[in-house]
Amino acid sequence: MASFTLHRPHTLAEAVRLLEEHGAQAKLLAGGSDLVVNMRMRIETPAHIVDLSRLDELRAIEFDPACGLRIGALARLSEVAEHDIIRSRFPVIASAASQVAGPNIRNMGTVGGNLCLDTRCVYYNQSYFWRKANGFCLKKDGTVCHVAPGGRRCWAAYSGDLAPALLALDATIDIAGPRGERCVKLAEFFVNDGIKKYELAPDEIVCAVHVAPEFADWRGIYLKYRVRSSVDYPLAGVAVAARVNEAGRCEDVRMALTAVNPSPRLVKGVREMIVGQPLTPERLERVAELVRQTAKPLRTTVAASTSYRRHMVGVLAKRGLTALLTP
Repeated sequence: MASFTLHRPHTLAEAVRLLEEHGAQAKLLAGGSDLVVNMRMRIETPAHIVDLSRLDELRAIEFDPACGLRIGALARLSEVAEHDIIRSRFPVIASAASQVAGPNIRNMGTVGGNLCLDTRCVYYNQSYFWRKANGFCLKKDGTVCHVAPGGRRCWAAYSGDLAPALLALDATIDIAGPRGERCVKLAEFFVNDGIKKYELAPDEIVCAVHVAPEFADWRGIYLKYRVRSSVDYPLAGVAVAARVNEAGRCEDVRMALTAVNPSPRLVKGVREMIVGQPLTPERLERVAELVRQTAKPLRTTVAASTSYRRHMVGVLAKRGLTALLTP
Protein backbone atom coordinates (compact mmCIF):
# COMPACT_ATOMS: atom_id res chain seq x y z
CA MET A 1 0.00 0.00 0.00
CA ALA A 2 1.37 3.43 -0.94
CA SER A 3 1.88 5.98 1.83
CA PHE A 4 -0.74 8.65 2.46
CA THR A 5 -1.73 11.42 4.86
CA LEU A 6 -4.83 10.78 6.98
CA HIS A 7 -7.23 13.65 7.75
CA ARG A 8 -10.09 13.33 10.26
CA PRO A 9 -12.38 16.36 9.95
CA HIS A 10 -14.98 17.11 12.63
CA THR A 11 -17.47 18.90 10.36
CA LEU A 12 -18.81 18.56 6.84
CA ALA A 13 -17.45 22.02 5.99
CA GLU A 14 -13.97 20.94 7.07
CA ALA A 15 -14.21 17.76 4.98
CA VAL A 16 -15.24 19.77 1.91
CA ARG A 17 -12.35 22.18 2.48
CA LEU A 18 -9.88 19.28 2.58
CA LEU A 19 -11.23 17.86 -0.67
CA GLU A 20 -11.05 21.27 -2.33
CA GLU A 21 -7.45 21.67 -1.16
CA HIS A 22 -6.20 18.26 -2.30
CA GLY A 23 -8.50 17.62 -5.27
CA ALA A 24 -7.96 14.39 -7.20
CA GLN A 25 -5.16 13.38 -4.80
CA ALA A 26 -7.73 12.81 -2.02
CA LYS A 27 -10.18 9.97 -1.40
CA LEU A 28 -13.05 9.75 1.06
CA LEU A 29 -13.05 6.98 3.67
CA ALA A 30 -16.46 5.95 5.01
CA GLY A 31 -16.68 2.22 5.82
CA GLY A 32 -13.51 1.45 3.89
CA SER A 33 -14.63 -2.02 2.78
CA ASP A 34 -13.99 -1.16 -0.88
CA LEU A 35 -11.35 1.58 -0.71
CA VAL A 36 -8.93 -0.23 1.62
CA VAL A 37 -8.94 -3.35 -0.56
CA ASN A 38 -8.27 -1.27 -3.67
CA MET A 39 -5.44 0.57 -1.92
CA ARG A 40 -3.80 -2.70 -0.92
CA MET A 41 -3.90 -3.80 -4.55
CA ARG A 42 -2.61 -0.37 -5.65
CA ILE A 43 -5.70 0.19 -7.75
CA GLU A 44 -6.15 3.35 -5.70
CA THR A 45 -3.06 5.31 -4.62
CA PRO A 46 -4.36 8.53 -3.02
CA ALA A 47 -1.91 10.86 -1.30
CA HIS A 48 -4.60 11.99 1.14
CA ILE A 49 -7.41 10.12 2.90
CA VAL A 50 -10.31 12.13 4.34
CA ASP A 51 -11.91 10.00 7.06
CA LEU A 52 -15.61 10.86 7.52
CA SER A 53 -16.16 8.73 10.63
CA ARG A 54 -16.53 11.76 12.95
CA LEU A 55 -19.33 13.38 10.92
CA ASP A 56 -22.30 12.23 12.98
CA GLU A 57 -24.50 14.70 11.09
CA LEU A 58 -24.45 12.27 8.12
CA ARG A 59 -25.61 9.20 10.04
CA ALA A 60 -29.31 9.81 10.77
CA ILE A 61 -32.21 7.80 9.34
CA GLU A 62 -35.42 9.83 9.53
CA PHE A 63 -38.98 9.49 8.26
CA ASP A 64 -41.62 12.21 8.12
CA PRO A 65 -45.04 11.51 6.56
CA ALA A 66 -44.92 14.92 4.85
CA CYS A 67 -41.29 14.88 3.71
CA GLY A 68 -40.56 11.20 3.22
CA LEU A 69 -37.51 9.12 4.08
CA ARG A 70 -34.03 10.58 4.57
CA ILE A 71 -31.02 8.27 4.98
CA GLY A 72 -27.68 9.82 5.87
CA ALA A 73 -24.75 8.79 3.69
CA LEU A 74 -22.85 7.39 6.70
CA ALA A 75 -25.72 5.18 7.86
CA ARG A 76 -24.46 1.60 8.04
CA LEU A 77 -25.97 -0.93 5.65
CA SER A 78 -26.88 -3.19 8.57
CA GLU A 79 -28.78 -0.29 10.18
CA VAL A 80 -30.73 0.28 6.98
CA ALA A 81 -31.51 -3.43 6.59
CA GLU A 82 -32.79 -3.67 10.17
CA HIS A 83 -34.56 -0.31 10.50
CA ASP A 84 -38.21 -0.87 11.42
CA ILE A 85 -39.67 1.91 9.25
CA ILE A 86 -37.57 0.99 6.23
CA ARG A 87 -38.47 -2.69 6.56
CA SER A 88 -42.19 -2.00 6.90
CA ARG A 89 -42.71 0.98 4.59
CA PHE A 90 -39.80 0.84 2.10
CA PRO A 91 -39.13 -2.91 1.87
CA VAL A 92 -37.21 -2.83 -1.40
CA ILE A 93 -34.47 -0.75 0.31
CA ALA A 94 -34.26 -3.12 3.28
CA SER A 95 -34.20 -6.09 0.91
CA ALA A 96 -31.25 -4.68 -1.03
CA ALA A 97 -29.29 -3.58 2.06
CA SER A 98 -29.71 -7.00 3.68
CA GLN A 99 -28.08 -8.73 0.69
CA VAL A 100 -24.89 -6.65 0.45
CA ALA A 101 -21.89 -8.96 0.95
CA GLY A 102 -21.91 -10.55 4.45
CA PRO A 103 -22.70 -9.34 7.98
CA ASN A 104 -19.20 -8.00 8.69
CA ILE A 105 -19.21 -5.87 5.54
CA ARG A 106 -22.76 -4.63 6.21
CA ASN A 107 -21.67 -3.56 9.70
CA MET A 108 -18.90 -1.43 8.15
CA GLY A 109 -20.24 -0.40 4.75
CA THR A 110 -22.26 2.78 4.38
CA VAL A 111 -25.11 3.95 2.16
CA GLY A 112 -22.96 6.59 0.47
CA GLY A 113 -20.10 4.15 -0.03
CA ASN A 114 -22.36 1.55 -1.62
CA LEU A 115 -23.85 4.11 -4.00
CA CYS A 116 -20.39 5.36 -4.97
CA LEU A 117 -18.79 1.94 -5.48
CA ASP A 118 -16.13 1.81 -8.13
CA THR A 119 -17.02 -0.21 -11.22
CA ARG A 120 -15.53 -3.71 -11.45
CA CYS A 121 -13.82 -5.77 -14.15
CA VAL A 122 -11.61 -8.88 -14.19
CA TYR A 123 -8.89 -6.81 -15.90
CA TYR A 124 -9.07 -4.09 -13.23
CA ASN A 125 -9.72 -5.72 -9.85
CA GLN A 126 -6.38 -7.51 -9.73
CA SER A 127 -3.01 -7.02 -8.05
CA TYR A 128 -0.61 -4.41 -9.40
CA PHE A 129 1.75 -7.12 -10.71
CA TRP A 130 -1.08 -8.93 -12.54
CA ARG A 131 -2.27 -5.70 -14.15
CA LYS A 132 1.26 -4.66 -15.08
CA ALA A 133 1.93 -8.03 -16.75
CA ASN A 134 -1.21 -7.51 -18.80
CA GLY A 135 -0.24 -3.99 -19.86
CA PHE A 136 -2.76 -2.38 -17.46
CA CYS A 137 -6.10 -1.22 -18.93
CA LEU A 138 -7.99 1.88 -20.01
CA LYS A 139 -9.51 2.33 -16.55
CA LYS A 140 -6.15 2.37 -14.74
CA ASP A 141 -2.70 3.25 -16.13
CA GLY A 142 -3.25 1.74 -19.59
CA THR A 143 -4.58 2.81 -22.99
CA VAL A 144 -6.69 -0.19 -24.07
CA CYS A 145 -9.94 -1.68 -22.78
CA HIS A 146 -9.25 -5.42 -22.90
CA VAL A 147 -12.99 -6.13 -22.89
CA ALA A 148 -13.55 -4.08 -26.05
CA PRO A 149 -10.07 -3.46 -27.53
CA GLY A 150 -11.39 -1.65 -30.58
CA GLY A 151 -13.18 1.04 -28.59
CA ARG A 152 -12.21 3.96 -26.37
CA ARG A 153 -14.77 3.29 -23.64
CA CYS A 154 -14.49 1.41 -20.35
CA TRP A 155 -17.07 -1.36 -19.88
CA ALA A 156 -16.39 -2.15 -16.20
CA ALA A 157 -19.67 -3.04 -14.49
CA TYR A 158 -21.36 -1.14 -11.67
CA SER A 159 -22.14 -3.61 -8.86
CA GLY A 160 -23.80 -1.68 -6.04
CA ASP A 161 -26.90 -3.28 -4.51
CA LEU A 162 -28.66 -0.22 -3.07
CA ALA A 163 -28.78 1.85 -6.26
CA PRO A 164 -31.44 -0.17 -8.13
CA ALA A 165 -33.69 -0.24 -5.05
CA LEU A 166 -33.43 3.53 -4.69
CA LEU A 167 -33.85 4.09 -8.43
CA ALA A 168 -37.06 2.07 -8.29
CA LEU A 169 -38.32 4.61 -5.72
CA ASP A 170 -37.18 7.62 -7.76
CA ALA A 171 -34.77 8.71 -5.00
CA THR A 172 -32.76 11.93 -4.92
CA ILE A 173 -29.41 12.61 -3.24
CA ASP A 174 -27.96 15.62 -1.45
CA ILE A 175 -24.43 16.61 -2.46
CA ALA A 176 -22.20 19.17 -0.70
CA GLY A 177 -19.16 20.90 -2.12
CA PRO A 178 -17.26 24.20 -2.11
CA ARG A 179 -19.81 25.65 -4.56
CA GLY A 180 -22.67 24.90 -2.16
CA GLU A 181 -25.24 22.14 -1.82
CA ARG A 182 -27.31 20.58 -4.58
CA CYS A 183 -29.99 17.92 -4.86
CA VAL A 184 -30.06 15.63 -7.91
CA LYS A 185 -32.16 12.69 -9.00
CA LEU A 186 -30.32 9.44 -8.55
CA ALA A 187 -31.19 8.52 -12.13
CA GLU A 188 -29.20 11.57 -13.29
CA PHE A 189 -26.33 10.99 -10.87
CA PHE A 190 -25.01 7.83 -12.53
CA VAL A 191 -23.11 7.90 -15.82
CA ASN A 192 -23.00 4.87 -18.12
CA ASP A 193 -19.21 4.95 -18.28
CA GLY A 194 -16.93 2.58 -16.37
CA ILE A 195 -14.39 5.33 -15.65
CA LYS A 196 -16.48 8.43 -14.89
CA LYS A 197 -19.26 6.46 -13.10
CA TYR A 198 -21.24 9.39 -11.66
CA GLU A 199 -21.72 13.15 -11.78
CA LEU A 200 -19.67 13.97 -8.70
CA ALA A 201 -16.73 16.38 -8.65
CA PRO A 202 -13.56 15.34 -6.74
CA ASP A 203 -14.31 17.98 -4.09
CA GLU A 204 -17.95 16.97 -3.51
CA ILE A 205 -19.50 14.64 -0.91
CA VAL A 206 -22.74 12.66 -1.06
CA CYS A 207 -24.55 13.56 2.18
CA ALA A 208 -27.95 11.86 2.13
CA VAL A 209 -30.58 10.01 0.13
CA HIS A 210 -34.25 11.10 -0.01
CA VAL A 211 -37.31 9.06 -0.98
CA ALA A 212 -40.57 10.97 -1.45
CA PRO A 213 -43.49 10.15 0.89
CA GLU A 214 -45.69 8.89 -1.95
CA PHE A 215 -43.43 5.83 -2.23
CA ALA A 216 -44.07 4.78 1.36
CA ASP A 217 -45.84 1.42 1.60
CA TRP A 218 -45.00 0.33 -1.92
CA ARG A 219 -44.31 -3.38 -2.05
CA GLY A 220 -40.72 -4.14 -2.98
CA ILE A 221 -38.08 -6.81 -3.40
CA TYR A 222 -34.46 -7.03 -4.56
CA LEU A 223 -33.12 -10.22 -6.12
CA LYS A 224 -29.54 -10.93 -7.17
CA TYR A 225 -27.49 -13.60 -8.87
CA ARG A 226 -23.96 -14.17 -7.55
CA VAL A 227 -21.50 -17.04 -7.47
CA ARG A 228 -21.94 -17.60 -3.72
CA SER A 229 -25.09 -16.85 -1.74
CA SER A 230 -23.21 -14.36 0.46
CA VAL A 231 -20.13 -12.11 0.29
CA ASP A 232 -19.93 -11.86 -3.52
CA TYR A 233 -20.87 -8.84 -5.60
CA PRO A 234 -23.95 -9.29 -7.81
CA LEU A 235 -23.42 -10.59 -11.33
CA ALA A 236 -27.00 -9.51 -12.05
CA GLY A 237 -29.46 -7.73 -9.78
CA VAL A 238 -33.09 -6.60 -10.13
CA ALA A 239 -35.12 -4.34 -7.83
CA VAL A 240 -38.90 -4.26 -8.23
CA ALA A 241 -41.27 -1.85 -6.46
CA ALA A 242 -45.05 -1.78 -6.92
CA ARG A 243 -47.97 0.23 -5.59
CA VAL A 244 -50.84 -2.14 -4.88
CA ASN A 245 -54.26 -0.92 -3.71
CA GLU A 246 -56.42 -2.48 -1.00
CA ALA A 247 -58.20 -4.59 -3.58
CA GLY A 248 -54.89 -6.13 -4.58
CA ARG A 249 -54.67 -4.43 -7.97
CA CYS A 250 -51.34 -3.04 -9.15
CA GLU A 251 -51.54 0.71 -9.77
CA ASP A 252 -47.88 1.36 -10.58
CA VAL A 253 -44.64 -0.59 -10.88
CA ARG A 254 -40.99 0.34 -11.36
CA MET A 255 -37.94 -1.84 -11.97
CA ALA A 256 -34.18 -1.22 -12.00
CA LEU A 257 -31.09 -3.30 -12.75
CA THR A 258 -27.54 -3.49 -11.45
CA ALA A 259 -24.32 -5.30 -12.41
CA VAL A 260 -25.23 -5.66 -16.08
CA ASN A 261 -24.16 -2.21 -17.32
CA PRO A 262 -21.51 0.36 -16.38
CA SER A 263 -24.30 2.09 -14.41
CA PRO A 264 -27.52 0.98 -12.68
CA ARG A 265 -30.45 1.33 -15.06
CA LEU A 266 -34.20 1.85 -14.84
CA VAL A 267 -36.20 -0.46 -17.10
CA LYS A 268 -38.51 1.71 -19.15
CA GLY A 269 -41.90 0.41 -20.23
CA VAL A 270 -42.61 -2.07 -17.41
CA ARG A 271 -45.54 -0.06 -16.07
CA GLU A 272 -47.31 -0.06 -19.42
CA MET A 273 -46.92 -3.84 -19.67
CA ILE A 274 -48.14 -4.68 -16.15
CA VAL A 275 -50.65 -2.15 -14.79
CA GLY A 276 -54.23 -3.18 -15.51
CA GLN A 277 -53.18 -6.44 -17.14
CA PRO A 278 -53.33 -10.05 -15.90
CA LEU A 279 -49.98 -11.43 -14.77
CA THR A 280 -49.85 -14.29 -17.24
CA PRO A 281 -46.71 -16.31 -18.08
CA GLU A 282 -46.74 -14.73 -21.54
CA ARG A 283 -46.81 -11.21 -20.09
CA LEU A 284 -44.02 -12.04 -17.64
CA GLU A 285 -41.93 -13.31 -20.52
CA ARG A 286 -42.51 -10.04 -22.41
CA VAL A 287 -41.22 -8.14 -19.37
CA ALA A 288 -38.23 -10.48 -19.14
CA GLU A 289 -37.38 -9.77 -22.77
CA LEU A 290 -37.59 -6.02 -22.13
CA VAL A 291 -35.25 -6.44 -19.18
CA ARG A 292 -32.80 -8.49 -21.23
CA GLN A 293 -32.75 -5.74 -23.86
CA THR A 294 -31.92 -3.16 -21.17
CA ALA A 295 -29.05 -5.26 -19.81
CA LYS A 296 -25.78 -4.92 -21.71
CA PRO A 297 -23.32 -7.21 -19.91
CA LEU A 298 -19.98 -8.03 -21.51
CA ARG A 299 -18.54 -11.46 -20.84
CA THR A 300 -15.07 -10.62 -19.66
CA THR A 301 -15.99 -7.96 -17.09
CA VAL A 302 -16.96 -10.59 -14.49
CA ALA A 303 -16.73 -14.33 -13.91
CA ALA A 304 -19.92 -15.32 -15.75
CA SER A 305 -20.94 -15.51 -19.38
CA THR A 306 -22.87 -12.73 -21.09
CA SER A 307 -25.71 -15.01 -22.14
CA TYR A 308 -26.22 -16.43 -18.65
CA ARG A 309 -26.22 -13.03 -16.94
CA ARG A 310 -28.73 -11.72 -19.48
CA HIS A 311 -30.84 -14.84 -18.96
CA MET A 312 -30.70 -14.50 -15.17
CA VAL A 313 -31.70 -10.83 -15.14
CA GLY A 314 -34.88 -11.82 -16.97
CA VAL A 315 -35.49 -14.69 -14.54
CA LEU A 316 -35.05 -12.38 -11.55
CA ALA A 317 -37.45 -9.84 -13.04
CA LYS A 318 -40.16 -12.48 -13.42
CA ARG A 319 -39.57 -13.76 -9.91
CA GLY A 320 -39.76 -10.27 -8.45
CA LEU A 321 -43.04 -9.40 -10.18
CA THR A 322 -44.55 -12.75 -9.23
CA ALA A 323 -43.57 -12.33 -5.58
CA LEU A 324 -45.09 -8.84 -5.36
CA LEU A 325 -48.22 -9.17 -7.47
CA THR A 326 -49.44 -12.73 -6.96
CA PRO A 327 -52.38 -12.82 -4.48
